[in-house]
Amino acid sequence: MSTDLPEPAAGSGLLGAVRVRELADRLGVRPTKQWGQNFVVDANTVRRIVRAGDVTPDDHVVEIGPGLGSLTLALLEQASRVTAVEVDPVLAAALPETVAVQLPGAQERLEVVHADALRVTELPGPEPTALVANLPYNISVPVVLHFLETFPSIERVLVMVQLEVAERLAAGPGSKTYGVPSVKAAWWAEVGLAGRVSRSIFWPVPNVDSGLVKLVRHDPPVTEATRQQVFAVVDAAFAQRRKTLRAALRGIAGSGEVAEAALLAAGVDPRTRGEQLDVLAFARITEELMARVTA
Repeated sequence: MSTDLPEPAAGSGLLGAVRVRELADRLGVRPTKQWGQNFVVDANTVRRIVRAGDVTPDDHVVEIGPGLGSLTLALLEQASRVTAVEVDPVLAAALPETVAVQLPGAQERLEVVHADALRVTELPGPEPTALVANLPYNISVPVVLHFLETFPSIERVLVMVQLEVAERLAAGPGSKTYGVPSVKAAWWAEVGLAGRVSRSIFWPVPNVDSGLVKLVRHDPPVTEATRQQVFAVVDAAFAQRRKTLRAALRGIAGSGEVAEAALLAAGVDPRTRGEQLDVLAFARITEELMARVTA
């Protein structure tokens, strides 16, 4: 696809606000709510994201939703290789040429995959070592969990998401924002907030600020229960937050009595609520539940 892109100004490898709008006009692209598109128009922010993600020349980075290429270009300045997964066919087709114009030669280290990120199960080239992305709020948690599960070679994740989602992912037990995303992310990684981002660096400007979330992979809990079993218990525990675990797990256990016995065996007070427990406690509870349900 040829877009006849004009040459950038000397030394301007990254995209600024004027260049982003120019590219969008040339491609006939307008950000859509369907794909949660908000394009970053500030070069300092994308470099900040790359720094926060600890991207090095040894990394093969996978980026979800590159859009017009703002973050892609900053990643290519540091990483040995970038694989960009883009669902929008126009943007996916235009990205290599944008990179060729803005960072001549860097397009040889870029691979674009036109696909829905939630359906991606394999990627071209060497195994990815990091995931760095600006994610729309409606798919941010499922995408992060899907890639951590599907690509065990990913050691680090740095994503920019809606601030509320960032706080939820990074929350610890006892916090008001602690919930299902917090527990499931903790299964795969150490999770923490890496900063806030003003809404003003996006086009169009969203109604909320964003946050940076950093995840560093660690070994999952040692347990005889499967991840799917543990996650099912987590889902049940938070389905009605005001319920005690004895009541919340009644459906999975078959009865309140079985749920209570499993909780006591796991060292958990049956009157406890889900937001008070970490992922290790949920793994213990699941083991005890499965032993009783399948016995």
